[in-house]
Amino acid sequence: MTSATPVSVADAIPEQHGAKPHTDSAAAFVPVQTRSERFRSTRMDDFPAINGTEIAWKLSPVAKLRPLIDGDLDGSTYPYDAASTDGIAVEWVERGDARIGVAGASEERASANAWSTFESALAITVSGEESQQATVTRSALGSGPRAAHTVITAKRHSRGHVVLLNTGDAMLSENVEIVVEDGAHLTVVTVQQWAHDAIHLASHFANIGRDAVLRHVVVSLDGDVIRINPSVHLVKEGGDVELLGAYFATAGQHIEQQVFVDHDAANTRSRVSYKGALQGVGARTVWIGDVLIRQTGVATDSYEQNRNLLLTEGARADSIPNLEIETGDIAGAGHASASGRFDDEQLFYLQARGITEEEARRLVVRGFLADVIRKIGSPTLEDQLESAIESALVPEGTRRR
Repeated sequence: MTSATPVSVADAIPEQHGAKPHTDSAAAFVPVQTRSERFRSTRMDDFPAINGTEIAWKLSPVAKLRPLIDGDLDGSTYPYDAASTDGIAVEWVERGDARIGVAGASEERASANAWSTFESALAITVSGEESQQATVTRSALGSGPRAAHTVITAKRHSRGHVVLLNTGDAMLSENVEIVVEDGAHLTVVTVQQWAHDAIHLASHFANIGRDAVLRHVVVSLDGDVIRINPSVHLVKEGGDVELLGAYFATAGQHIEQQVFVDHDAANTRSRVSYKGALQGVGARTVWIGDVLIRQTGVATDSYEQNRNLLLTEGARADSIPNLEIETGDIAGAGHASASGRFDDEQLFYLQARGITEEEARRLVVRGFLADVIRKIGSPTLEDQLESAIESALVPEGTRRR
């Protein structure tokens, strides 16, 4: 497991892009201008206190998250269900296990609080060369502040499909490490169908080996606040990652995702596609997509996009794509973002053919999110999630419970 020696913010940030320290502050510093240069540590005390104006928190409901950012967390083991599957092992391991800390380290205080607190990590190891699926269900975490740590390892040339299914009460801050070794193919799906008042913070760190493939899918439906931030490091030539997300926010709900893809090696590929629907007053989603193509990332092929469908007045979607390119020798790179209202003409077209307004809305939203849901790779789960999305289309001004 890695940790960092405490340093001041000024010491942690090198001079960049000609930036100079501000002189109107007693503690002059150069602000972080690129995602890759954020400070990292696994110890909470290495991070300054959060006031809600920081770049990582300014769009988040910090007051609701305060117990997970600064508070004492229960880091003990918790109940889970996982059926025995050939080629996929699920077990508790101690903090000192060599697999912990391989994929990354915390970039913010809440993640570091969870990392500092957990007692044992849930290790999921994929070793079979014939693809198998394992579903790990968590439904009894309780309502008290809790920390968790999960390590998912796909061994060399293995193939597997891991589903993390979250239901019930929760106030959870967790870190999920994903290591895809050379030649392995891994799909990781995390589904959030928490209780209506649940709060869930998660940082996912993925490390992709040579000619390895990761498909990472985030589906967030139920819960008061859900913030899941995937960070992927393509460290060896030929690595390939697909990051997919589908989310449905209803009245008063906050769903957030901050995505980072780091193309460090040559001949790597990434595709990022997140799609969300929002309904009801106070429904809020945040998507921030950062892609970095380093000087070493020659022949990179990268594209990211975010699409949001606002079904009613009073909903808000923040969508911020960012692309940094440090080499001119790439295969391609691009990004796109769009947030728009429900298409009244499309609704009229369907109603003119005898379809009721309610059913027409269901069809449009289902079709909008289907291209993400149908890439999960589990037909049963896909059908369940599509049914959950349809049932969420309640009359305007109400909230799913």
